[in-house]
Amino acid sequence: MGDKRTSSVLVVGGSLGGLMVANMLHRAGHQVTLLEKAMGSLDGRGAGIVTHTLLVKALERCGIPAETPLGVAIQKRVVLSRDGDIAEHACINQVLTSWSRLYALLVAVLPPECYHQGAAVQRVEQTENQVRVVCEDGRHFQGDVLVASDGIRSVVRQQLVPQVKVQYAGYVAWRGVCDEAVLSQRTLDTVFETFGFGLPEHEQLIGYPVAGAGNSVAKGQRRYNFVWYRPAADDGTLQSLMTDADGTHHPLGLSPNKVHYQHVADVRRAAHDKMAPQFAEILEKTAQPFLQPIYDCSSTQIALDRVALMGDASFVARPHVGMGVTKAAEDAMALTDAMLEHGATPQALLAYEQARLRPCQAVVNRARRLGAYMQNQAAARDDYDAMVQTAIDLSGMSLDELEQARPIARPSASSFPLQLEPGIIQA
Repeated sequence: MGDKRTSSVLVVGGSLGGLMVANMLHRAGHQVTLLEKAMGSLDGRGAGIVTHTLLVKALERCGIPAETPLGVAIQKRVVLSRDGDIAEHACINQVLTSWSRLYALLVAVLPPECYHQGAAVQRVEQTENQVRVVCEDGRHFQGDVLVASDGIRSVVRQQLVPQVKVQYAGYVAWRGVCDEAVLSQRTLDTVFETFGFGLPEHEQLIGYPVAGAGNSVAKGQRRYNFVWYRPAADDGTLQSLMTDADGTHHPLGLSPNKVHYQHVADVRRAAHDKMAPQFAEILEKTAQPFLQPIYDCSSTQIALDRVALMGDASFVARPHVGMGVTKAAEDAMALTDAMLEHGATPQALLAYEQARLRPCQAVVNRARRLGAYMQNQAAARDDYDAMVQTAIDLSGMSLDELEQARPIARPSASSFPLQLEPGIIQA
């Protein structure tokens, strides 16, 4: 057993993953210092999130009661044809939440003295007994171990394992949320209460209801969150999309208010040309659509002496699996369990690595397979399979089953509607 004395843990990154691990470690008795480079509330960032069983479990371990409402519950998935009819459907129970809802819950349970903002990490230094963070403003912090949860562009990962690179997948995601109150009755009746799919050739749109302003889930006050995956080759096409109206290129990310108005007009026009009228309406009535390039990243080492990588700092899975936040939640639980066993020591971080390396690699590989259709013009896709394999809870599967991620057999028409328990797929 490791040293169980009160220890000091540094957490870099104050988004959802960092907040979860900070809360869990604080509740486990560690002295936690969370460093976030931004100033002010991060509320309003991000969009919709699919919840999974393990995410709910992690929130409980953060001190959020199990009965806390997270978002909007749905029971059905549909694929809409080009003319707006329901081409495929299955009954799958899920709860859809939002980034801002989870952020508000996690910030509320973390003691404010643990959270340091405006702390942009410049470098990490390690000795035999401690790890030290130096910030750009000259502040420095010391701890027994450091957990890097600083996202896809992780400064910590780039310093310690610069050979691990994020890889562009060849397509982007157009995203946005549309107020329920502005939508037509047809859209409300056919798709709003569902996890909806639009599947033009070599593209994919998904959408689902989430809470509206003030995290309200009252009828008429919700929003519909959409993600539309569209090819964008790294041949100047991507670069054009990431350039604002003033001609400034933003290779590391384009804020929603900087997306070129012509690109917004183009994607709305494409929705009318390629999508069901319901989805075209949602795109048209979304005030500020924005886009994100899709990347993935897979590490071979996430324990680096007294530093551990977690969340998107360690592995980035394409969003088709709907596992980004849940994967970070599993990382946070594994780190906490390892430190309960071994203390805040390099041994604990190695135990964490052993627990999480293969599962995370499997999630990245599954996401690549689900996204292959957007990259490979020769690839075939069954619309029903795409509907039932996207953003599904696979927490009950073994590592081998997850790695194989076989296509799910389509049931006969007589078996509709499929009534699936939350997080369960019926083959």
